[in-house]
Amino acid sequence: QLVESGGDSVQAGGSLRLSCVASGFKYVNNCMGWFRQAPGKESEGIAAIHTGAGRPFYAESLKDRFTISQDANKRTVCLAMSNLKPEDTGMYFCGADKLGLCTVIDGAPAKDDYEFWGQGTQVTVS
Repeated sequence: QLVESGGDSVQAGGSLRLSCVASGFKYVNNCMGWFRQAPGKESEGIAAIHTGAGRPFYAESLKDRFTISQDANKRTVCLAMSNLKPEDTGMYFCGADKLGLCTVIDGAPAKDDYEFWGQGTQVTVS
């Protein structure tokens, strides 16, 4: 199970920190990723982290503003977002790739490898 939190409505230029708590499966040596989907648009991979090696992966277009991190003891992966823009508005989802492949396409996590998903948390930037 994955449970996201931290979504909110903010002004452009603001910051948010999203959290994803994992339970019910082995946490270590997975790949945990963040994705988002805006209304009328396809899902977009944002960032991922290998929970064993701690190595992060970022979509090239977002890496300057978004930072992924983890607290393995709390089985939690966070996404810190800064200088938010209206185009960052969308539902943000956490996913788990239990094989730990961390497959990326142009740096962004590839959605097809992710087996478990949270319910999402809404981010609105105005």
